[in-house]
Amino acid sequence: MTWHEIEREQLAQALRVVTPDAPTLCEGWQARHLAAHVVLRERNPVVGAGIAVPALAALAESRIAALADQATTEGSYRDLVARVADRPAAWHPAAWVADTRNVIEFFVHTEDVRRGAGPVPARDVDPDLVEALWGQLKRTGGLRLRKVPVGVVLVRDDGVRHHLRSPKGDHGTVVVHGEVGELALYLFGRGAAADIAIDGERNDVATIEKILPSR
Repeated sequence: MTWHEIEREQLAQALRVVTPDAPTLCEGWQARHLAAHVVLRERNPVVGAGIAVPALAALAESRIAALADQATTEGSYRDLVARVADRPAAWHPAAWVADTRNVIEFFVHTEDVRRGAGPVPARDVDPDLVEALWGQLKRTGGLRLRKVPVGVVLVRDDGVRHHLRSPKGDHGTVVVHGEVGELALYLFGRGAAADIAIDGERNDVATIEKILPSR
């Protein structure tokens, strides 16, 4: 199995062990909303595009809410989670970019479910998955920092570093420390639930905290 297939099953399993209205780290979403998002992201063009096109965001949210509203009972919710576990057809565009698009997506959403009700023990992450996540953070993590004027260096718990973004203007650089999975959560806006530490000048730390809060 590829990592996106393994992480899809991890996400489905995390959804199976909670109730439809279980809280998640996604503001305003219960478990059924997150499941509906995953299903429609791969199967509904409007929801897929709404992630990147602001003009479609409201319509995408309404379709997610409509599907989530159909999954309020135990049985209907389990049926929805079964659709999360099902991979798109081989001919579907979502299947062509599965590894590059879904590994971090599914990893983060699994933690959204696991940590929604509060802190839980960290998952044991396979070293190969760590490298897969790290590779994606290096390639795309900078996109998460478009509005951040300070420079950002990521430092893994094993000391490996990556310069993700250079500072602008008079700003300096902050260093974000943590395990790779925690760094992924931080860059995806889940800093309050991530076990990371940020070092840098006070003003630079305060600047990035306004955009990507870590507490």
